[in-house]
Amino acid sequence: MALVYSSSPSPFFHNFNTQREPMTVNVDTQSLITSMRDVVGQAYLLTDKAKKQPYTKGFRFGAGEALAVVRPGTLVEIWRVLKLCVEADVAVIMQAANTGLTGGSTPDGKDYDRPLVIISTMRIDAIQLVDSGKQIIGLAGSTLFGLEETLAPYGREPHSVIGSSCIGASIVGGICNNSGGALVKRGPAYTELALFAQIDANGNLSLINNLGVNLGSDPEEILNNLENKRYTEADVQHPDARASDNEYDERVRDVDSDTPSRFNNDGRRLHDASGCAGKLAVFAVRLDTFPIPEKKQVFYVGSNDAAVFTKIRRDILSTFKNLPDSGEYLHRDCYDVSKKYGKDMFIVISKLGAKFIPKLFAFKRKFDAFTDKLGFLPNKMSDRVMQYMSYVFPNHLPKRMEEYRDKYQHHWILEMSNDGVDEAKAYLDEFFKTNEGSYFECTEEEADKAILHRFVAGGAIGRYHVMHSKDVGAMMTIDVALRRNDPDWFEVLPKEIDDQIDTKLYYGHLFCHVMHQNYVLKKGADAKLLKGKILETFDARSAEYPAEHNVGHEYFAKDALKNFYRELDPTNSFNPGIGKTTKLKNWAEHNGGCCGGHH
Repeated sequence: MALVYSSSPSPFFHNFNTQREPMTVNVDTQSLITSMRDVVGQAYLLTDKAKKQPYTKGFRFGAGEALAVVRPGTLVEIWRVLKLCVEADVAVIMQAANTGLTGGSTPDGKDYDRPLVIISTMRIDAIQLVDSGKQIIGLAGSTLFGLEETLAPYGREPHSVIGSSCIGASIVGGICNNSGGALVKRGPAYTELALFAQIDANGNLSLINNLGVNLGSDPEEILNNLENKRYTEADVQHPDARASDNEYDERVRDVDSDTPSRFNNDGRRLHDASGCAGKLAVFAVRLDTFPIPEKKQVFYVGSNDAAVFTKIRRDILSTFKNLPDSGEYLHRDCYDVSKKYGKDMFIVISKLGAKFIPKLFAFKRKFDAFTDKLGFLPNKMSDRVMQYMSYVFPNHLPKRMEEYRDKYQHHWILEMSNDGVDEAKAYLDEFFKTNEGSYFECTEEEADKAILHRFVAGGAIGRYHVMHSKDVGAMMTIDVALRRNDPDWFEVLPKEIDDQIDTKLYYGHLFCHVMHQNYVLKKGADAKLLKGKILETFDARSAEYPAEHNVGHEYFAKDALKNFYRELDPTNSFNPGIGKTTKLKNWAEHNGGCCGGHH
C-alpha cells in the first residue's frame, strides 16, 4: 500500500495516509478473522460468545454483538488490525477498560449494517514520564491507578485521583469522554496532545502525530519509536497546546454565570482525541501532572438546609484565595444506601487496596456469566452473594460521621490543601456561629473513610436495585450539570413525577454543580416517559446533561457534539451509533430517520 505524506502545522505534527479501494458491504469475515489472528496470535483473537461477553456488555449499561474481539499487544499491532478492518470495510469500536456508565465503549444491539470488531487496548499500559514527571505520555491501555503509582515517587499526581481510578479506568478513555472533573482546580480530562488514527471521507486511514514528539516519518516507525521510547529530550517539543484544562479554575469561580462549569457537550473542550468518544483510534495522550500538596485536611460539613450549602459554595469559590481540592456531596438517604449496600466494596478497598478492584470486577463478570448459564439462579448473583457476606462485618463507619447522619440530611466532604486549610477552618468557624449546621475536622482515618464511603455510593445504588428488584421498577441514573448561578441545586420534583418514584438517591460534586441523580421507580412506572419528563425539568433550568459520563448509548448527542463526531469520522466507521446517532455507513439514516438505541 502507498504511504502518502501530508504536511501539518508543526515539524512534528505528521499525517500519514494508507490508501484503499472502496469495498462493498459484503465482508469475507473468515478471511478477516484469520488475518487479524495472524497479527495478534491465537490467544488474543476472541470469537467465542462467552469469551467476548466482558467486552460486548457494558460495565453498567448496554450490550450488543461483535464479530470478534482483538487484544493487540503493541501499538503496531493495533495499527495493523485497524488497516485490516478498514480494508474489509467493517466498523470498529476502540475499547479500553470498559468502565463507562452509559455503554459508550460497547456495541449496542444488533442493528449495524456492517460486522463490528472490538479492539481492546488494555495489554498496552505503559506510561512514560516527560520533563521529570511534569507531564506524562499514557499509551492506549494505561490506567489512572497505574499513573498514580508511577507519579508518587516524583511527588506528583494525575489530573484525576477520585473514583474512577479504583475500578481500573483508563487514561485514554477519560480523555475520549472528557470524563471527571471532581477535582475543583483541574476540571475534566483534557489534552490537545495526542497520537491517533483517523479515517477520512474517502476511507483512507491516517496516523496523526499531535503528541509534540518527533518520532519519525512512517506509521510503524512512529509507533515503534514511541512504545520503545526511542526518542530523546531534544525530540520532545513544547507546542502552544494544552495538556489539561488549565482555565477551569477561573471558570468554576464564576458563580454568577448562567451556564454550567463543565459538561460533555461543551464545545470549548472538544478537540481531536478529547471528547471524541471513540470516533478516533487513540494510541497515546500527553497530559500535565500536578504536585502532591504538602498539607491536606478534610472537613465534614452537615446541614438540614440546602441554602446553607449554597451560601458556603458561593463564598468559597468567589472569595477564597485557595480553591478547594474537592467537595463531595451525599444526601442522608444515599448515605444509608452506601453504608448498607456498598459495605463489601468499602471493606475490600480499605483492606486490600484499590489495586485489587479490577481483578474483583473481572471475577464478578466471570461468576455472573457462569451462573447466568445455569438458568435457575437470579441475575447478578455475585452482587447477591457479596451483599449477604457483608452482613457478618461490624459497622465500618466512624462514630462522628454516624452522629452527623442522625443530625443532618445534607453531608459535604470538603477537602482543602496547603494554605487553603487554615483559610477554610477560619471561614467555617465564623460561618457556623450564625448559620444552621456544623462541621468537624476529620482525622486521617475519618477522612479516608468519608471519601471512600462517598466513592462506593454509585455501585451501592446499583446493588440496592438488584436486591429490591422484585418490589420496585426500573432504575434511572442521570448526571446533570446545573448552571453555576443556580441556587436550587437540591432537586424538588413536581408531585406527578415524584409520585412514580420509590426512592431518590442524590450525590455529586457540589462546587462544580455536577449532580448525580438516581431514581428507583415504583413498579409499573413508565421509565422512558418519566425520564423524558425529568430531563424536561433540567431543560427548563438551562442545565446540561450528561455532565461527565458522556452520551454513550443512553443520551442523544446534541448538534454540536454530533457535528464534532461527523467531522472526526466522516464514514461513521468508528463507534457508530454513539449518542443515538445513526449506525449506518457514511451517516446514512434508517428509514424514518430513526437511529435505534435506548432512551
